[in-house]
Amino acid sequence: MPHLDRTLTCRACGTSFVFTTGEQSFYAARGLQNDPARCPGCRDSRKNGESASDSYVRYGAFASFGGRTPRQMHPATCGRCLQLTEVPFAPKGERPVYCSECFAVMRAAAAEELPRAASA
Repeated sequence: MPHLDRTLTCRACGTSFVFTTGEQSFYAARGLQNDPARCPGCRDSRKNGESASDSYVRYGAFASFGGRTPRQMHPATCGRCLQLTEVPFAPKGERPVYCSECFAVMRAAAAEELPRAASA
């Protein structure tokens, strides 16, 4: 069945883009059954790891286990230095969340207090 150019709407930015006959043939040759949901510009941005939110921390393939198993990371604000960070759990707001550097400082301070409390 011959392909015809079709106009689709980008899921990310909402602009219209043309899904050409050449692209449709390419998708069919690779066995891809779904139409692209994003325009070429948004697809390129997504491949390059660009995001609308520049303050969001991304670790990419090095998130966990050498990148083989992606770990779900959640954005959070450090309770000590107030910097944006990512943590491997969903913060609930009941307890403070710390970035790696502040967590190390807090852990060292807690470790120093333990011997003093034990000797008292």
